[in-house]
Parts: sequence; C-alpha cells; structure tokens
Amino acid sequence: MQDSLRDLERELMLLSRHHILPAAARRRTPHLDRSAYLLLSRLEAEGPMSIGQLAEAFSLDVSTVNRQTAAMLQAGLAERIPDPDGGLARKLAITPEGTRRVAENREIVLSHLGDLVGDWSPDEVRTFADMVERLNAGIETRHGQRVWPRPARLPAQ
Repeated sequence: MQDSLRDLERELMLLSRHHILPAAARRRTPHLDRSAYLLLSRLEAEGPMSIGQLAEAFSLDVSTVNRQTAAMLQAGLAERIPDPDGGLARKLAITPEGTRRVAENREIVLSHLGDLVGDWSPDEVRTFADMVERLNAGIETRHGQRVWPRPARLPAQ
C-alpha cells in the first residue's frame, strides 16, 4: 500500500503542475487564469456567494479572494448584487460575460482532455472521472470544506 501511496502522491504532484487550458489556446483565446476559472465555475454552479463563502469554499484567506474577485469585477466577469436571501452582505454573481468566458474556456479544456484520453475506452474515462470525484469528495469531507455542487448524472444508456 505504501508504494501505491507514493505513486499516487507523485502523480498528483505532477498533475497539479499542469494548467488545464493548453498553452496554445491561452495564446489565441482571451483565457481566464486559474483563480478566475475556479471562482467563476463555483459561482456558476452554486449561484451568488459572498467573499466569505468563497474563501471558505476554497480554504483561502478572505484578502486573497478579495484580490482575485476584484480583477473579475473589473473585467466584467462578476458583479456585486444584494443578497438574494435578504442578508446584509452583498454577494458576487457571475455575469453573462463571465458565463460566456467560462463556457468558452471549458470547451477548449474539454477538447484538450478529449485529445489526451482519445485512446482510452469510454469505460476507462468514466472510471477515472469517478475515482477523481471520489478523491475530491473525500478531501472536501475530511477538510470540512463546502462540498462542490455536482450536477446529478443521468443514468447510463
């Protein structure tokens, strides 16, 4: 087991050094940096969130999230809105431009991933996705992070 854990640690470390948007696409497309892609994806999945909620969800300092969201606000990718639940704090919401840019970047990522696993069977891709989801869910649970909202899956046909 210890050898397998060492192998897993090494592969996760190597995986973390890769940016999910291929370099060629970053040069020709107005790409989102990692933090914007992650923050906007979370707002897209969960809806409006406060800076504090985002900081908690990503286990980041509020000042870090403030800096990252300031750039998104300035670029028109997110906007401050009144709390839809009636609270006093304002929340951040993804704008239509933010939604468009996330979708554009996601399509490039999906194409790149499709190329990388092009010689895998659909079952291998599904198994890998399930295992990574299981690992991420375990990390979220163990570290008390807000669970990333995941869409319900349609039954396999």
